[in-house]
Amino acid sequence: MASLRKRVLNEFKQYFGYVPDLLVRAPGRVNLIGEHTDYNDGFVLPMAIDRAVWIALQPRQNAQVVLHSLDFRDCVRFSLEDIGERDKGWGEYVRGVAWALQQAGHRLRGWEGVVTGDVPRGSGLSSSAALELAVARAFAAASDIPWHPPEMAQLCQRAENEWVGVHCGIMDQLISACGERGRALQIDCRSLRTEPVPLPTHTQILVLYSAAPRNLAGSAYNQRRSTCETAVRQLQQRWPAVTALRDVSSTMLAQAADLLSPLQMRRARHVVSENERVLAAVAAMRAGDAQTLGRLMQASHDSLRHDYEVSSRELDLLVSLAMQTPGVYGARLTGAGFGGCAIALVQPEAAAAARRAIIEPYRAQTGLRGSTFVTMPTAGAEVWRLRR
Repeated sequence: MASLRKRVLNEFKQYFGYVPDLLVRAPGRVNLIGEHTDYNDGFVLPMAIDRAVWIALQPRQNAQVVLHSLDFRDCVRFSLEDIGERDKGWGEYVRGVAWALQQAGHRLRGWEGVVTGDVPRGSGLSSSAALELAVARAFAAASDIPWHPPEMAQLCQRAENEWVGVHCGIMDQLISACGERGRALQIDCRSLRTEPVPLPTHTQILVLYSAAPRNLAGSAYNQRRSTCETAVRQLQQRWPAVTALRDVSSTMLAQAADLLSPLQMRRARHVVSENERVLAAVAAMRAGDAQTLGRLMQASHDSLRHDYEVSSRELDLLVSLAMQTPGVYGARLTGAGFGGCAIALVQPEAAAAARRAIIEPYRAQTGLRGSTFVTMPTAGAEVWRLRR
């Protein structure tokens, strides 16, 4: 954290020749359990992590936005008076957030800045949401806009849905905006109500990065969402009050075999059972029951693998290796899948040995330079005013 903060401030001074007024940070996330439930109005249980996107910035006296990326070695420039057409690349997340804020009626001021981060891109740790929230925090600070985390999360979601073209749910943006130090958040994706939930004592989260690339835009992610929406329309024939899979119980689903195709049934079964697992996981965490939480994580991975079909050979291998490792309570893929990361719930004293026991055979069997790191819950998007 300290090194990235120092680096982005030093690079800003190199680019622009002076020390900036503002510094913002927005974290990535892991989801402990509750995958593909957010866009079905369901429950999720993510935590913000100590990997983040940082922006050092200075407000301008005009409508120009200039942002240099240290990671992409690229610069995005545009005017708030004419944001331009949708394109491709990291800069579209910046333009999209500006567009969404203006669509919501916010009067924006231009700024110049430098951005960097240590959330691995394409890892399933929400590097895109971290960038969106960092940009939103930058615009809010530069333009004197009051910071309301749930509202800003929704606007960033709109940017990703309507500008970038990924039909994600609200979870990633909401946890990056609202994360709490030391706690995960149970999020009701219908009401946006959040409740802090502590990890069981004497546990840590081990992130297992597969180094297998993933790309959600225009991918199978949108297909999964479409299948869920079609299943809801079929279920409404018998239960008109159903507006999302959140409203469907396991009992109802068992009575719907004549309404749903086998594919729709598998997708819906994952979402319905995953919502139930989230609520059970919250109860286990509040009781300090790491064993039960681990079993629920494993059941979640099995459902994502077989019913939702979003796992991969690499993620399955990471989870299998984790479950053979002493000190690991449970493991599962995290994020939308199709590559990216898995996580494991581990005993702190076993974490170092577990990292070696998992990553060494993984590298040997796949030829990929996967990596691991331990993380704990951290705060959501923050701003520092460096000069008064």
